[in-house]
Amino acid sequence: MKLPIFIADAFTAKAFRGNPAAVCLLENKLDEDMHQKIAREMNLSETAFIRKLHPTDNFTQSSCFGLRWFTPASEVPLCGHATLASAAVLFHKMKNVNSTITFVTLSGELKARRAEDGIVLDLPLYPAHPQDFLEVEDLIKTAIGNTLVQDIRYSPDTRKLLVRLSDTYNRSFLESLKVNTQNLPQVENTGKVKGLILTLKGEHGGQTQEFDFYSRYFAPWVGVAEDPVTGSAHTVLSSYWSQQLGKKVMHAFQCSHRGGELKISLRPDGRVDIEGGAALVLEGTLTA
Repeated sequence: MKLPIFIADAFTAKAFRGNPAAVCLLENKLDEDMHQKIAREMNLSETAFIRKLHPTDNFTQSSCFGLRWFTPASEVPLCGHATLASAAVLFHKMKNVNSTITFVTLSGELKARRAEDGIVLDLPLYPAHPQDFLEVEDLIKTAIGNTLVQDIRYSPDTRKLLVRLSDTYNRSFLESLKVNTQNLPQVENTGKVKGLILTLKGEHGGQTQEFDFYSRYFAPWVGVAEDPVTGSAHTVLSSYWSQQLGKKVMHAFQCSHRGGELKISLRPDGRVDIEGGAALVLEGTLTA
């Protein structure tokens, strides 16, 4: 077996920042268990598999492909940064001639289109509902101790818990916050929560506000202690902060040690456009 494989850093214009994803191009059907084995071997937060939907398709001319995402531990229903990385491989390495590519996924059809400064993903927008603190108190205390919390929301569609930290904190506090993820799967083992979003309102500095909000994302339930930049988390964050700030267009920054920028635009059809750059850092052949 020989498979073309790439690594692209997503939501960044520079290599070695943003969120790396491996991207495999499948000419033929792959044994089901091989997806997980490859993802474990790559050992990145996500490995994406692009597959042809028809025998006559090809990666340069066709505009619609199947797409699946795997962490080192399991398949996931949605991954934004690996979708961005997949589109970057098709546009920039395979020289796909289309301006928009459609991916058929577990989260329905997702579109990626070329933009002047990067690639725009058309993603679902998921509401987050008020969450009773007492129900998730153990999880939050385990993760961030006595850090002051301003708001808690839960997204049933994505099983993500959104925890907004107090407005008294700033970006550097969120960046340096020590988060204990190791014990979270034991503390929350009901299956209700599969991801923890920490978020913070952007700071007003001078005449402009560089970012509308900040975040970090943790998913030890699926084998990812901290994810560097997370498109799927922003399908929830976009909904929440749009309501809080009264804005449809926002600029977000995910405060991992690698860091990543996301340009967000809520669409009239109830979905969200998330734009980011991608830097291809590796290409090769996987043999097994």
